[in-house]
Amino acid sequence: MSRWNHRWTKALCLWLLVMLIMASTGTQAQTQPAPTREPFKPEEIEALVAPIALYPDSVLSQVLMASTYPLEIVYAARWVKANPKIKGDDAVKAVENQPWDVSVKSLVAFPQILDPMNDKLDWTQRLGDAFLAQQKDVFAAVQRLRARAKDSGNLKSNEQQKVVVEQAPAGGQTIMKIEPANPQVIYVPAYNPTVVYGAWSYPAYPPTYWPPYPAYYPGGALMTGFAWGVGLAAAGAIFSNCNWGSSNVNINVNKAANIDRNFDRTKVEGGRWQHDGSHRQGVAYRDNATREKYSRDAGGAQGRNDFRGRDNGNGPRADSSDRTRGGDRTGAADRSNAGNRASVADRSTSGNRAGAANRSAAGDRGSASNRVGTSDVSRASDRVGGAGGGGTGGGRDDAFQGVGSGGATQRSADRGRSSVQSSGFSRPSGGGGARAGGGRGGRR
Repeated sequence: MSRWNHRWTKALCLWLLVMLIMASTGTQAQTQPAPTREPFKPEEIEALVAPIALYPDSVLSQVLMASTYPLEIVYAARWVKANPKIKGDDAVKAVENQPWDVSVKSLVAFPQILDPMNDKLDWTQRLGDAFLAQQKDVFAAVQRLRARAKDSGNLKSNEQQKVVVEQAPAGGQTIMKIEPANPQVIYVPAYNPTVVYGAWSYPAYPPTYWPPYPAYYPGGALMTGFAWGVGLAAAGAIFSNCNWGSSNVNINVNKAANIDRNFDRTKVEGGRWQHDGSHRQGVAYRDNATREKYSRDAGGAQGRNDFRGRDNGNGPRADSSDRTRGGDRTGAADRSNAGNRASVADRSTSGNRAGAANRSAAGDRGSASNRVGTSDVSRASDRVGGAGGGGTGGGRDDAFQGVGSGGATQRSADRGRSSVQSSGFSRPSGGGGARAGGGRGGRR
């Protein structure tokens, strides 16, 4: 009897120690503030927008909007790769029932844009972060770069585009607009920023650059640094434009509804674009102010999960600090349930089961945090299943299997119980207290 008491006491002390450590960790996670982020510097924003600043205004506006939904970019890029024969307006029509944001859907007409956005997801997310937090600064950076390209003789009207220069009021910035020469045919240029803008002034922030993709720009870049590729009959994919005076994006709601039959007109206020947090799919926002502003837009449980950084089933989890808080709340609930049991014996047994399950869940969450974070979203193209976007099964499409999986959690819990049993711990013999707590009684 004394041996049994010794083992039981030892196991109970171990369980109490684990509970104290978990409670302490949870308190620290809940009280620790999220790190603050400095605003993007003007030269940093110029480096981000350098490869797209010379796009037609309408295309530029849709790229900026779509960059705020980086994981949906992955889905759309996979769809394009799986359907290479569907092009232009036909491609836009083919994805009308996909659950992506309208800005992302519109880009399937422009695979020469989707491909680099998918391949350089870290850049895409940073561009979206800058646009969400410093929209006016992004527009100002585009205009500065266009002025440099014009001064270098590399931005002018031709058979592909029309450059319109509007003189601003005294003291204001001159506005340069870029429009398709033919509204029905849209050309998207590829270019080397260090050529078209002249000497780059910020060595600490080199401009983002990708060589022209041969599939879309046969022959590569010209000596002037420009490659035009083939014009696209994609007028039906255009639903927005840059409002340079107000530094925002204007939305044509009727054209947007033609692209996305589920388009929510209430998201557009006064014809201006509003970011829709429900399409963020759990990707963390860069700073607290942006997170608080836009996470509320995602309604219901999904919105709460996005705000806390939890996996919503369609994409990766957001940031590790929020996941820690979410995990500790779950642990607290399990501890509360364990505490409501009647007998000490059942509490210890339940505690061991809860501890094992919580450790298993924590392990799964730990794996997820290693997979996806604010910067790790650049590797999401290898993780997002092709089925989610109708794409091919290339890459590590099964990387999300096991995250929150009931089978994996059960196996971990079984291992935990086996560990406890191997220690020689057993329940006390059946008694009134154990039965009152719902226990199965002890060994006989």
